Parts: sequence; C-alpha cells; structure tokens
Amino acid sequence: MRERLPSHRSAGYRSAGYRPADRRSKPALETAAIGGAGGLPRAFGFLLVPLFPMMGFAAATEPLRAANRQAGRKLYSWQVISADGAPVTASSGTDIVADGSLDDVGRLDTLFVVAGLEAHKYKDRQVFARLRRISRSGCRIGAISAGSYLLARAGLLAGYRSTIHWENAAAFREAFSDIEVSEELFEIDRDRLTCSGGTASLDLMLCLIDLEHGRELATKVAEQFIHERIRDTHDHQRMALRNRLDISHPKMLAVIGDMEQHLEHPLPRSELAERAKLSTRQLERLFRQYLNRTPTRYYLELRLLRARHLLTESTLSILDVALACGFVSASHFSKCYRECFGKTPREERLRNG
Repeated sequence: MRERLPSHRSAGYRSAGYRPADRRSKPALETAAIGGAGGLPRAFGFLLVPLFPMMGFAAATEPLRAANRQAGRKLYSWQVISADGAPVTASSGTDIVADGSLDDVGRLDTLFVVAGLEAHKYKDRQVFARLRRISRSGCRIGAISAGSYLLARAGLLAGYRSTIHWENAAAFREAFSDIEVSEELFEIDRDRLTCSGGTASLDLMLCLIDLEHGRELATKVAEQFIHERIRDTHDHQRMALRNRLDISHPKMLAVIGDMEQHLEHPLPRSELAERAKLSTRQLERLFRQYLNRTPTRYYLELRLLRARHLLTESTLSILDVALACGFVSASHFSKCYRECFGKTPREERLRNG
C-alpha cells in the first residue's frame, strides 16, 4: 500500500536553486536565507537517526565550522540531537554522542534530519509529531540523504519539491507518489531543505552561506575543503552516462538512456533501435562491442538492479517490486533474480532485515 499525502501546492514562493535570479523573488530569497532566525549566530540542529551516513553529516557540519573560522566570528552554532538523547550509531559503526534529545531542543533556525540505511522502516510517531511542532515554531526543516523519509511520514513535504539520495529515489516515489521528487543534488523550497547526502551536503551548506553571508565567504569555505566548484541545485546527483559507463558512442548512450527511463514498462528491442535510428542488427553489434552482452540482457540487468534497490530500500511487496520493474509475474521475477544474484527476492529481503 502506497502512502499518500495531499497533492496540493502550497501558496507562496519556491526557491529552487540559488544562482539564477529569474527563478527567485526577494521574499523567497529571504525565506531560504533566513528562515525563522532573528540574529546571529544561526542555530542549526542535526537529528541523527540510527545508521545515518557519516559523510553527509560531516559535510554539513564542517562548512559551518569553517565559515566561523574564515569570518573571524561565530556566524553559526549547531547541536547534535537524537530522539532520546542517547548516542547514535552511524552506518560505519561509529557512535556519535548527542547534545540532547529532540524534546530538549530549544530555539533553532534550521533542523536537519540525517538518515540513511533503513530509513524507510522508521515510523516513530512521537518523533514525527515533534518534527511537526518544531516546524510550526518557524524553524526551517531539512533532510540529508534518506532523511526525506521521515519528513514525508511526518507530513512535512506535502506541497514541496524535494530530493533524496538516488539509491532511495525509486522506492521513495513508490511510497509517496504525491510528493514531487527531483534527481538534483539538493532542493530549497521555501522553508524545506532536502539534500541527497554525501558531498552534496557540502554544496547545500555553501549555498546557505552564500545566501546569508555572500559569495566571497562561501568561496573561502569551499577552498578550505579543496572543493573547486560550488555546485548548485541544477547539478544532478549521478554521473553522466558517458562517464559512468566510459562510453562515448552517442547512439549507445541514447539507447541506454531510454532503457533507464523505461524500467517499469520496458521498450521492445525494435523500438529502442528505431528511436536511436539503428537497425536491430546494428544495436546488437554495438552492445556486444561496448558491453559484451546483448541489449536484452543489459536491459534485464538494469531492471533487476532497480528491483534490488526496491527490495532493500522499501517495504513494497515482492509482487509490487516485480511490477514496478517490468515483470509480469512474481514467479518470472523470482527466477530472473535468482539467476542474476544467486538468491531469490524473498531471500534478499530476509537477508536485509
């Protein structure tokens, strides 16, 4: 059963990226840059969820420290929060000591939920209620990596454009079909800040530093981390196909791009060839030359990889996973999955809890 949230679009301004002036108005800029804060330092909170990604967390907090150092004054403060105030274990096994519990949080300008592995299973209603209360206080609410799951379940992303780590994106869309989800590095939509995680957290924080204290300071912070280019929200999370596959043939890239866009309803081989202005024989020859497999086999592997993400990152039934990846029956899906990964979909799910 998919979780559905209201599909209305909230009134007001949407800040979908911080560089292009034509997409931002002054009220939107002020919302993105200031939130509910009244003065310095800006107070940030980071709610860590068990198995959170250390990279995304560190890449969000370190720019705040560096901004204070480069400015020679305290522009930002931050605190680490857990649901109950106890230490939280990251996905790497490292324990992080919390400064307090979610109930102990005082005034914050911005609160980020940092979550990763198994975030799709998180259903603490008390935490969701507390997040809603904090949001009503005027605090900006954000998510890093899979933290968007918690915001969605708390009802805090309805009517907002958001993003999530690319590995979670397909499962997230299946669970929350009424939420607008992008594949960009981060999204700033009024008082919601969502980030795909990893090094994208650094770019989001550089964006906020730029908005609040200017490009010069943001650039100094970027240079501290040997980050040669400040990426904005229009940069996509994943590498371009050309770089990811180390293939430069334009027609091969076009076909693979079509495959990736049509996993739930696979395109026939003849249509893939026609779209790329190739014959089916030419298509077969190119796939053998560049990928050492047939187009049919490669397409099947793409669908099975998507299925693996859904099995491990969602609570969809095995049949729903099969249908979402273009298989007409659970039995055929199970047979193909076992041939590819050496285990059945059910065994995969049991192995991953």
